[in-house]
Amino acid sequence: LIKIKMSETEAQPQTTPEGNEGRGDRGFGGEKRRRRRRRRERRTKEDDIKSWKPITKLGRLVKDGRISCLEEVYLHSIPIKEPEIVDFFLGSALEDEVMKVCPVQKQTRAGQRTRFKAFVAVGDKNGHVGLGIKASKEVAIAIRGAIGVAKLTVIPVRRGYWGNNIGQPHTVPVKVNAKCGSVRLKLIPAPKGTGIVAAAVPKKLISLAGVDDVYTQSRGSTCTLGNFAKATYEALRKTYTFLTPDLWPEFRFLNTPFEEHALYLAEVEASLKDKTGGQ
Repeated sequence: LIKIKMSETEAQPQTTPEGNEGRGDRGFGGEKRRRRRRRRERRTKEDDIKSWKPITKLGRLVKDGRISCLEEVYLHSIPIKEPEIVDFFLGSALEDEVMKVCPVQKQTRAGQRTRFKAFVAVGDKNGHVGLGIKASKEVAIAIRGAIGVAKLTVIPVRRGYWGNNIGQPHTVPVKVNAKCGSVRLKLIPAPKGTGIVAAAVPKKLISLAGVDDVYTQSRGSTCTLGNFAKATYEALRKTYTFLTPDLWPEFRFLNTPFEEHALYLAEVEASLKDKTGGQ
């Protein structure tokens, strides 16, 4: 009888989850962790927007659909303090590009403290671009933070023509100059089919902004990626600062969204105070 029982136990070995035999694959419970990770990866921007609880007046107006487009925010120079606002308008069209991740150190009493600094550019290739810089102890956290900062710094980019106004705008409207540190950068309009004649760093930012043809001229310490990227971002921002003849007609400004929807914002704030007990 003892021999029969031993043979039965040998014929039925203990089964464990696939890839989690004993403690070899991250210990017991590894399969549960993998399931949780897959669930987090399945979350999309739409899910984040649905679960978004705005904390600013602009965010409340955007989520309630009282602001129709991002240009209305830029028209009244309203600062964007929530990255979900940009996600709400641009959504899946927004692309991000990690330009560089480098270690930075700080001398302390205990020794050197090393962190990682990430440079990330975002854009929809249709007239919007942003640049974000963030440092953190871990690379993933630094990249995630830089993406959030880049969304907060998204700016409109004005595009124009070289020669006749035929088809869609394809280049910068005028020559623009910008600088950061020792880096000097100039963007020059180019004819159709030229492409982006630039180094690798400004080429990424210009392509994310939706400019198809442009000449660039740069000088200084362009090997410093941070200053080179900031100078390109500043040059693209300046495309809307030049007053061309098509912008000469007088424009009557309307009320700001805060003035137009003042009653709605007051009701929302009153309801929030009731929920929190007047705190």
